[in-house]
Amino acid sequence: MKDSKPEAGGSKTHDLEDFSLNVINISNLNLTGTNSRIQVQAPQLPGQNESFIPEIWLPVNALQNILQEKRVVGLVTYREGTQFQFKQENISSMVVRIELLGEHQLHNLKTSIKMIFRGVEVKNIDYDSQLLCNYFDVNATCWRTDGCETYNETNENGTNIICSCNHATPFAVLLIREPISKIHWEILSYISYIGCGLSAFFTALSLVIYVFGRSNKMDHSISIHVSLSGALFLLNTTFLLTEWGATVEPVWVCVFVAALMHYSLLSCFTWMAIEALHLYLLLIKVFNTHYKRYLLKLSLAGWGVPAVIVGVSLGVKDIKQFYGVTQMTMSDTNQTNSICWITDDSFFYSVNLVYFSLIFVFNSGILVAVASSICKMKQVFRSRSRLGAEGEEGKSWRDPQRMSESCRGGLTVLGLTCLMGTTWGLAFMGSGYVNYPILYLFCILNSTQGFFIFLWICLSAKKQRKREMEERLSSTPVKNTTLKTE
Repeated sequence: MKDSKPEAGGSKTHDLEDFSLNVINISNLNLTGTNSRIQVQAPQLPGQNESFIPEIWLPVNALQNILQEKRVVGLVTYREGTQFQFKQENISSMVVRIELLGEHQLHNLKTSIKMIFRGVEVKNIDYDSQLLCNYFDVNATCWRTDGCETYNETNENGTNIICSCNHATPFAVLLIREPISKIHWEILSYISYIGCGLSAFFTALSLVIYVFGRSNKMDHSISIHVSLSGALFLLNTTFLLTEWGATVEPVWVCVFVAALMHYSLLSCFTWMAIEALHLYLLLIKVFNTHYKRYLLKLSLAGWGVPAVIVGVSLGVKDIKQFYGVTQMTMSDTNQTNSICWITDDSFFYSVNLVYFSLIFVFNSGILVAVASSICKMKQVFRSRSRLGAEGEEGKSWRDPQRMSESCRGGLTVLGLTCLMGTTWGLAFMGSGYVNYPILYLFCILNSTQGFFIFLWICLSAKKQRKREMEERLSSTPVKNTTLKTE
């Protein structure tokens, strides 16, 4: 820009392949007037409509601090914004860069730089999305909003976006989906950490009880419940390490934590599907056939399938790194929070979303079938009770008993809902936009899932002990004694 310095009051335009540069010498302008800003002309790209060139107004008081002969401004407009796209940003306007001659910089301005981007059009904009003025942070290689304010003007030609920023860097208008604000992020974090801590404790307790209280006659259902508890224990413990892993210097630590958390998550989904399959075989199909090494086959599927997926993902790290440090951005403060997780959004959605969607559909179908069976059994039970009440005088079907049976059936369905992980389906209701009620409900239910499964295991173990006691009593021979009488 120094070599192409024009004469006072003049300008020079340079059209290159990827951008256009307009160098303007404003040393002859009188900056002592009443106007707070002066307009400078951004270069027009070849073949582009002039109406799409943004208007740029620079603050007078900032230019007054520069020596008159060095008041040279350079404005760059880029043909494509792909060189500024690092995280699949939706750049909805021309990218404009503002620079001064030499080492002079415009930052911390009392009077802001004003830019008007005319006729910004975005198709299929969601109600939770908004057009925001962003600047490109060269050091962090990301788009940020701090120091910029956005104003909208709508007319028949489209939407005019007015940007008011207190510094000069590359600017553009981005279509931004509203991220989570800092206060909600902190509350959700506390809920998640407390819930995951409780779940980790109770899932570990389930494993201890299973190991020390195991018997040869133990039902397969309890073993499957405990396997799901083991997967949840891994998930909860690795989740508690995600922020810590991002602060550790060796990169492989964060990669290991992210991969282990992904493996734990897929294992949880798989064991939830196994829970539904076992329930189908137990209640719907009602099989009496003995499957050889039934539990071993389920364990190979529950722990092996996720291991294959994560192992392949780690195996291609030389081609594409899928695990590592990723950033979570707060909407109101623009602060970022580093965690160890999947770094590639396409990989995240293509693997996790498809994998869970299939399991969610399968589990939901089983849950509906089980709930329908419970309702049918309740109707049969009620009809028999009414017939018994009509046959016996003075006896009637009591409402408290009916209420008790209804509550028991409802709690059973709720327990199965938690057991088969259908509460994870709340993620579909909050996908694509920030829905705080769904987020809080999702966070509370799924972070405490291990605790509810622990209660289910305790109830199942209690029923099994009761069943074993009844079988033991029924198999005990009864001794008959004869009394002799004279």
